[in-house]
Order: sequence, then C-alpha cells, then structure tokens
Amino acid sequence: MNSPDIQRYPHPIIAKEGWGFVALSVSLAVIVTGLGAELAAIPLWVIAVFVIQFFRDPPRTGPSDPQAIASPADGRIVYVGPERDPVTNEIALKISVFMNVFNVHSNRAPIAGQVKHVQYFPGRFLNAALDKASLENERNLIVLVDPNGRRLTCVQVAGLIARRILCYVEEGDQLGRGARYGFIRFGSRVDLFLPEGSRSEVAVGDKVSAHRSVLAQWPTSGPET
Repeated sequence: MNSPDIQRYPHPIIAKEGWGFVALSVSLAVIVTGLGAELAAIPLWVIAVFVIQFFRDPPRTGPSDPQAIASPADGRIVYVGPERDPVTNEIALKISVFMNVFNVHSNRAPIAGQVKHVQYFPGRFLNAALDKASLENERNLIVLVDPNGRRLTCVQVAGLIARRILCYVEEGDQLGRGARYGFIRFGSRVDLFLPEGSRSEVAVGDKVSAHRSVLAQWPTSGPET
C-alpha cells in the first residue's frame, strides 16, 4: 500500500467478507439439486447468484491525476453541498455515495495518506439514502491526512438492511489511494467531508465507481491542516 494507487489486487474477485456466505448459499443449492428437488432448488440458486454478485470485488484502476480525490465506494451520488465535518465541526464540502444491494460494497481510500483518527458511533438503521441517516445511523469514520497535510473525513454509514460495518484500519496506518479499508454488508452509504473550497466533480444522481471515479479536487488556495 505504499504506492499512490493499488496496482495489484490483494485477493480474489469475490471479497473475503463473502466467502462464507457464498459457500453456504451455493452448497445449499447444490445439495437440494442433488436430491432431485429441482423446483425447490431454483430460489436457492437465485439467492446464491445474488450473494455472489453482492460480494464481487473487481480490481480497479484509479484516476490518472494523482491529486484527484477518488470515490470511496460504488453507487449513486445522493448529496453534494456544505455540511459540518463531524470531527472538526467546521464547514466542509460533503459528498454522499449511496450503495444499493447491487453495488460493490468494498470501501477504498479516496486519497493516499495516514489514518489520523478512527471512531465508531452506534445508531439506528434508517434507509441510507436519507440525509438524516448520516447523523442517526450506525457509522464509522476515519480521518485521512495526505503528505501535504490536507485532510478529509470518510464515514461509513449502515443502512436499512446493512447490519455490519467492517473497518480494517487503525490510527497511524498508511494507505495508498484505492486501498481497501472496509466493507459494509447489504446496502449503505459513504459520506466524504472535504475542506471548504474543495471543488466537486460530481452532481446528485451521478453513478460512481470506487477508486475509478473522481469525486472532487482539493482547494486551490493551499493545504488544509
């Protein structure tokens, strides 16, 4: 994870978080089919296909601009606008990506930098597409600071169906842009809080891909600390 982007994929195309779910769903479908109950096996195969597509985690190539702030998640942009950073309480540019059950659910570092803060908040499980989910739902945040001292806050937010937020980093960890740092199971969102003056490259309704899509550019006035 020392390079700005992830050039080599660290694990198979099915995310490790889903190996148990995939094995169980496929095994049940195979067993029921093997017993000759083909009709009963059909919904089990449908479930198995859904589980496989949910836990897919393909390799990604990042944007060519090394200063670009990449998307931390796959999904649809549901909010772009001013909001207070949950850590500093300062006005920031907030960009929210909503992930439905058909999106890839691995979360990736939007920039290369050091993890300065990690914090978990218990909460509710409202529809993650709602703005109030950012404040009321279960969530986990990390603060990343790049080599130039510019910082951003990235928040994983649980959703209506999602009941498990996984975050694999600790304070002091160094991440390359695009590094897998977490996973949220079954529908959720990720909120990005950028320094005031950052320029959004997306609008509400846009579809984005983790690591591949550019969400924003840093402020042009200089580093934010």
